[in-house]
Amino acid sequence: MKKLPIGIQTFDNLIREGYCYVDKTPFIDSLASSGKYYFLSRPRRFGKSLFLSTIKAAYQGKQELFEGLHLYDHWNWETANPVVHISFGSGVMRSLNDVRVRFKAILDGHEREYGVILGQEDLRERFTELIAALEQKTGHRVVVLVDEYDKPILDNIENPDLAVEIREELKNYYSIIKDADPHLEFVFITGVSKFSKVSLFSGLNNLKDISIDGRYSALCGYTQEELEEVFADRMSGVDLPRLRQWYNGYNWLGDKVYNPFDILLFLDSGKYSSYWFETGTPAFLIKLMEQGKYHIPDIESFQAGEEIVGSFDIEDIALETLLFQTGYLTLTGCEQIGSFTQYDLGYPNLEVKSSLCNAILSRLSRDRLAKTRNQSALLHTLVAHDPGKLKEIFQTFFASIPHDWYRNNQLAGYEGYYASIVYCYFTSTGLDVRPETPTNKGQIDLILHFRDRVYVIEFKVVEQTGTGKALQQIKDKGYARQFADRETYLVGIEFSSEERNIVGFEWERAEEF
Repeated sequence: MKKLPIGIQTFDNLIREGYCYVDKTPFIDSLASSGKYYFLSRPRRFGKSLFLSTIKAAYQGKQELFEGLHLYDHWNWETANPVVHISFGSGVMRSLNDVRVRFKAILDGHEREYGVILGQEDLRERFTELIAALEQKTGHRVVVLVDEYDKPILDNIENPDLAVEIREELKNYYSIIKDADPHLEFVFITGVSKFSKVSLFSGLNNLKDISIDGRYSALCGYTQEELEEVFADRMSGVDLPRLRQWYNGYNWLGDKVYNPFDILLFLDSGKYSSYWFETGTPAFLIKLMEQGKYHIPDIESFQAGEEIVGSFDIEDIALETLLFQTGYLTLTGCEQIGSFTQYDLGYPNLEVKSSLCNAILSRLSRDRLAKTRNQSALLHTLVAHDPGKLKEIFQTFFASIPHDWYRNNQLAGYEGYYASIVYCYFTSTGLDVRPETPTNKGQIDLILHFRDRVYVIEFKVVEQTGTGKALQQIKDKGYARQFADRETYLVGIEFSSEERNIVGFEWERAEEF
């Protein structure tokens, strides 16, 4: 049984030390034979660094590493190109000087590796000099690989002024690539996000963005077929439908894929957990949701145009764009209507959906132990089939939210706020929750599927206690009729913006449809 490549980002080490490898070299063959300049954005921990390392090994002529792989018989091994490999992936850069120090260290490292002498002090001129020196020494054009080009910007996304300064500094470095075209054999650049004002995209007009191209959707990540074939010796007894629900679903208009970090840790432990989500903090995203008065259930599914799935500016960050580019949303469909392209977006899988909602709840409540107790009580209540106790559980949570939060949040006076909290509670526990489901009579606020039962839930913000309007709306509009073949319960929840809590809670079993 080969070792699992958990955290392995160097192709050379992966092959020589006997780790499992999902063959992505057909993509290298395709890219190299059809173009020269490429850009790919993918979320963190998605295998971008390993892919660049594989490209590096191929261009350096390390044929022995590719035995048994597609590229072994589909590559010109007679030529070895010098490779400039720039990575901003490690560490956190908190100043403009940190970026300059890192880039200088990268250039110095290449100077030592290839035994060339660079005389320029200015970093931009030094980069130009390095490319020319490598071509002159080896007699072959240079390959430039840039990994996590945007990380210095993302490290400082909460400090826009500094982020802009760093962006302009990086612009100076990356602009060299365009001017060096006669000396370059191949260029591949990766990152999490696509910033519209980085000259990488305004200057390099021949750079091909393959981020949303169905042909390359599986360039990073594992397809279902790859997973079952390469890791077959570890798949015995695995519940495949549950595995897909938990971890599969990332899509860029092609094959759906698993995040490698998630699935490798699952195969190692056999335990379902939020491995990928827990490696990064969505605090900034949640802050944007609060500032924008965002209705959380809207994340479940929505449509957007090019401006959402494309690039964004530091000075004007669209929450949906950031959610998509950082991996909390994925593409679920695409439709061309004349000259307009409409994209469908939603959560990629249960891990992201439940974990993001759990993080939102943690942001609202200062007492996280109490939040966890409430979540446990919620599940036990559903198992015991006692809908009446849901009122007490949600009242306890709303009462735990600090008054300062209400005072500073304009959304707290609206139905959408309370609906978002209830939605997050159900979703954070991994339950099957479907918000704002349309019917021919209107839109159901929330539908909860639990085991063999369905709960149809309606929310209202009221001025007085216990009007019964929420439950009555479910009845009047026949929201439960579509579930006539299931045991169905109607739940009407009424909130008071003044009391900041539930003031009316009614439920009953749907006896007639």
